[in-house]
Amino acid sequence: MSHAIADQPAVEFGHVEHVGVHFDDLDAFGILHNARYAVLLERALTPYWADRGVSFQGGQHSAPDVFHAVREFSISYRAPITGTGPVAVHFWLEHFGTSSAEYAYRFRSVDGGTVHAEGRRAIVRLDPATLRPAPWTETARAVAATLLRPAPTPA
Repeated sequence: MSHAIADQPAVEFGHVEHVGVHFDDLDAFGILHNARYAVLLERALTPYWADRGVSFQGGQHSAPDVFHAVREFSISYRAPITGTGPVAVHFWLEHFGTSSAEYAYRFRSVDGGTVHAEGRRAIVRLDPATLRPAPWTETARAVAATLLRPAPTPA
């Protein structure tokens, strides 16, 4: 579920999207099941790109950049998410190459006080016919530019 920009906390780079944790996301102990973090990250990324014209709806993609595969997903768990309700997913791009991209992300409490998990997700844009890496379009490059973390300034 996408929220108006005014509803989102200010961050120095990237974007924060609130996503809902539902009862069926929880394990037998009442905490968010470890496998659900990848799904919730996808639920945070999808509306950001869709609001900027890159989406998959009704069996059709609005841009070829939607056809990509996850190459790597890593996560470190810091504090369990207990119960249902919103969680804040802060995500940004560390790298956006010719055909690949690397996200970094943090799952935080809505008030920002607790980091629940953090990690990275690398993807590769694919040509649908060959399943080989293909370059991102200018549309994707424009959206990616809004998510790129600025390079640190030398001291």
